[in-house]
Amino acid sequence: MPVSRTKASSRRPLWIIVLVPLVCVSLTVAYIFSPQHYSSCYFFASSVCNPFKDWLPPINSRVLTDEEIASRVVFRDILSAPLVKAKQPKVAFMFLTPGSLPFEMLWEKFFMGHEGKYSIYVHASREKAAHVSPIFIDRGIRSAKVVWGKISMVDAEKRLLANALQDMDNQQFVLLSDSCIPLHSFGYVYNYLMHTNMSFIDCFEDPGPHGTGRYSEHMMPEVEENSFRKGSQWFSVKRQHALLILADSLYYTKFKLYCKPGMEGRNCYADEHYLPTFFHMIDPAGIANWSVTHVDWSEGKWHPKAYRAEDITFELLKNITSIDEHYHITSDEKKVEMIKPCLWNGKQTPCYLFARKFYPETLEKLLDLFPNYTKFN
Repeated sequence: MPVSRTKASSRRPLWIIVLVPLVCVSLTVAYIFSPQHYSSCYFFASSVCNPFKDWLPPINSRVLTDEEIASRVVFRDILSAPLVKAKQPKVAFMFLTPGSLPFEMLWEKFFMGHEGKYSIYVHASREKAAHVSPIFIDRGIRSAKVVWGKISMVDAEKRLLANALQDMDNQQFVLLSDSCIPLHSFGYVYNYLMHTNMSFIDCFEDPGPHGTGRYSEHMMPEVEENSFRKGSQWFSVKRQHALLILADSLYYTKFKLYCKPGMEGRNCYADEHYLPTFFHMIDPAGIANWSVTHVDWSEGKWHPKAYRAEDITFELLKNITSIDEHYHITSDEKKVEMIKPCLWNGKQTPCYLFARKFYPETLEKLLDLFPNYTKFN
């Protein structure tokens, strides 16, 4: 027995001597080929590094450019800054139009009795607007030519926002066209916008040719393909988001240079992609992912359904005002339909405050029906 105890004790140091170098070698290899020291692979043949590459955890974040870091600092501070208290919070109604506004008298009826709660701004891109309602006189801003599908459309939107932001009382900013009409009373619209912290920017992922198919790799590295989004240009944004749009030059420049008709054999329209992509990247939780302006694309054409005088009925307007789900469909062969409830402060509610596209000939009927289709909200 004493002899066997002597043999066992003599083997123990040998195993320790073998084990210690193995542990040291393993730790050294793990250290050399860890993500933070992966540059050491440049000193070895690729055949040595590649076996370890697949074992490492993925590197999820790339190094941001100087321009991205600077932009995100500004965006963060804008979003986190406390709001300046408004003496009388107002909604800025921003009209983007080629010239005169055919529905001024309808809008006058909408605004009547709510002075001090709204501001009006008109960007007339082709000719100076001739007004029939006194509330639109002297509401025009310095305008420039706008070409459909070009970055000049986004420039006009930013020009409207810049003018509207000068009034510290403006807290919500709504972009409207010359063919837009109100669907609800002013009080309903005002409360809908003022009593939520969301911006209503249409935003969805479309993997088809009219969505991600318009993406250009020249937008890299700041705008990656999996961040590219699509949506209607007609938005309603809160003051912080309006400031973000004006503060951005980095992402705007990417769309100005690489999202335009006829580029690389594709037709990319900045007004359909810039803001949806921008807010999906910068503040996705701050947008509702639908527009408060109704447009009927059910005809499947390049342009939405346009309403003539014979189309205007009480039933049509009530049907539009009662829609409480937003709808998107992809442009690929699968034609995937996405139907989601419109949630306002967590409660399903009607989606739309405005609607387009209405021909000028519908004005008389709309004036007659306006008190009826808005009195129930």
